[in-house]
Amino acid sequence: MEEIHWADVIAEDLLKRGNRHRIATGITPSGHIHLGNLREMLTADAVRRAVIDKGGEAEMIYIADTFDPLRKRYPFLPEEYEQYVGMPLSEIPDPEGCHRNYADHFLEPFLESLEILGIPVRVEKADEMYKEGRYEEAIRISLKRRDDIARIIEEVTGRKLEDDWYPFMPLCKKCGRINSAKVTGFDGRWIYYRCACGYEGKASYRGGGKLTWRVDWAARWKILGITCEPFGKDHAAAGGSYDTGKRLAREIFGIEPPYPIPYEWINLKGVGAMSSSKGIVIPVREFLDVLPPEIVRYIIIRVKPKKHIDFDPANLLELVDEFEEGMKRRDRAVELSLVGDVEYSDIPFRHLVVVGQIAKWDLNKVFEILERTGYKIDEKVRRDVERRIRYAKRWLEKFAPDKLKFEIAEKVDSSMFDGDEKKFLKAFAEKLNDNQTPEDIHNLVYQVANELNFKPAKAFRAIYKAILGKNYGPRAGYFIKMLGVDWVKRRFLEVAA
Repeated sequence: MEEIHWADVIAEDLLKRGNRHRIATGITPSGHIHLGNLREMLTADAVRRAVIDKGGEAEMIYIADTFDPLRKRYPFLPEEYEQYVGMPLSEIPDPEGCHRNYADHFLEPFLESLEILGIPVRVEKADEMYKEGRYEEAIRISLKRRDDIARIIEEVTGRKLEDDWYPFMPLCKKCGRINSAKVTGFDGRWIYYRCACGYEGKASYRGGGKLTWRVDWAARWKILGITCEPFGKDHAAAGGSYDTGKRLAREIFGIEPPYPIPYEWINLKGVGAMSSSKGIVIPVREFLDVLPPEIVRYIIIRVKPKKHIDFDPANLLELVDEFEEGMKRRDRAVELSLVGDVEYSDIPFRHLVVVGQIAKWDLNKVFEILERTGYKIDEKVRRDVERRIRYAKRWLEKFAPDKLKFEIAEKVDSSMFDGDEKKFLKAFAEKLNDNQTPEDIHNLVYQVANELNFKPAKAFRAIYKAILGKNYGPRAGYFIKMLGVDWVKRRFLEVAA
């Protein structure tokens, strides 16, 4: 019996709690939002789809932590950004001057990516939520119940808080920082503070600062009515943010905490866990130029959230093969990965990588070659090939290993070949004909090599040398059929002469 997909298991659990669900996701837009961040979004979206498939209602909310401070000057920022460290991302200028502020600069390409990936989200920006007063009640509750909150945090984390600690970070009117002022008191109208810059002032309950992270998280569950949330494994650790959040939700804000979905990191092969601050990233928008959205979704949706993903963009063909196989048997991970009404033909992506190079990416030649190798070209096939061949070209240029790249040699120097190789190429060319299938041609290599007592490995090397001028290349039968039997025969006989 086939294992139930993880998203369906979670959807069943959620529907036991109620029929309507609001799934939260949240990322701080402090740098390029990358494939690692996307795990949160796609985990949430797979669950959203699964709930809807089972007759429930579900929506996704994306909370952009735009009111968080810039924690340091990241390697990709100019030196003058040192002055903005500690200021909210929404109040810092865009480093390239093309958006309203720093947060929007990194947020907008990501939101475009979500659209391409078929992820419908309601976007909530934290700075706007605070400025609009949507956190006001939560701030008042948190300040009044400071001692209870401090006790919960100390009990859960085992960490002693300072006596003058408050669960609120005032935004200093003078230096503009949100992480350097301390609350000194509060009344019904104002929150009073003293900043490390020397300024003393008062902050409004509406946009005059923000709740500390652990308290903010529980407060937003109440404000937005969140019932489910995926989050990184660091928050799920014993004594971590979620353990604290659960108690704050129940004991301070009077709500049940959302259903948790902890997830593991995505490691970029040979580099480590993806991280904007360390510069270990493939920005999502850039990645979607190179791969179809359904494949990007599948990379994440096929793996249970608690398993880490080792990702190597150069080694994608096996994964795409697996996806294409899953298309044929309506695999659930594939179903949850499809975007819109995309239709696949039976032409493999790895085939398009080879055909495109032979045709020098000329679409008319691509279709000629596909027909030659036995594919019937109708409107559906044409649409599919036109879409996916663009991705094949970009993937090959950007990520593919050199061994998959080739160019047909204009001319080959016959002095590169010994007598046995020439003998094999001549005999092989004489037995090659247009009626043979790619499989027949592949088998013919072994047949002729055996007849001549010639090692098959050397026979394949001779074929690739004669066509490409190097010792390796794509699978020989298909490759020869794609190139055209007449052309290959002529080339082999020229080399052998």
